[in-house]
Amino acid sequence: MSSQTLPAPEPAAPAAGDIALALRGLTKSFDRTEVVHQIGLDVPAGSFYGLVGPNGAGKTTTLSMATGLLRPDAGEAHVLGVDMWREPERAKAHLGVLADGLRTFDRLTGRELLTYCGLIRGMEASVVEERTDSLLQALGLADQEGKLVVDYSAGMTKKILLACALIHAPRLLVLDEPLEAVDPVSGEVIRTILRRFVAGGGTVILSSHVMQLVEELCSHVAIIAEGRVLTAGTLDEVRAGGSLVQRFVDMVGGADVSEGSLSWLEEDAR
Repeated sequence: MSSQTLPAPEPAAPAAGDIALALRGLTKSFDRTEVVHQIGLDVPAGSFYGLVGPNGAGKTTTLSMATGLLRPDAGEAHVLGVDMWREPERAKAHLGVLADGLRTFDRLTGRELLTYCGLIRGMEASVVEERTDSLLQALGLADQEGKLVVDYSAGMTKKILLACALIHAPRLLVLDEPLEAVDPVSGEVIRTILRRFVAGGGTVILSSHVMQLVEELCSHVAIIAEGRVLTAGTLDEVRAGGSLVQRFVDMVGGADVSEGSLSWLEEDAR
């Protein structure tokens, strides 16, 4: 890990108060079926906030609406006090997003992609170059000059997309499954970068279904299931004296694997 300084979050805007992301009544339907039901959530500024839930819980849809990637049917999202859908350019200037499965210009090299992301945000070319050098070095990608992003490994791809989210020095990072399919070395690099970002005054929202990761990194957590927030608060408040896994299972439920339910499988395995 390089000791080079990464882009630091800009100073917090006084009008934003202590809330980095405020969701109010977010609702979304697909094919006339409502999948997100009036979600409300406050993410404190300076927090490392985990959003957990089973597959299909509505996490990605909620974050897509919160970050301007998907228009809600109803409700509002405010980034540092700025309405995402009334002032999208101003809101997105504070925001860095790593969206799971979002297409990118992967026929560019990592340096070219970072340069494009910086310039399209109106940054000075000299600043883009300086921050690109810093990010490639810090994320262990400086030795991949000339390699196209399409040829990157899963871990390298996550790291370059994180760099794209960081290059304009956002104050809020929203990351959907940032460590999925990532090797342990790349995963540790990403964890370190995110911890440094929060320590420097930034806010991170991390969506994941890996409870151990959330317990390791997050100061706050919300459990979402079937498009609703079941509980939210500090990690200790949500765990309520137990583990996050147990709290999650108690609230969300699980499949019936009681003794004897798969007796045929046990017999065949003998």
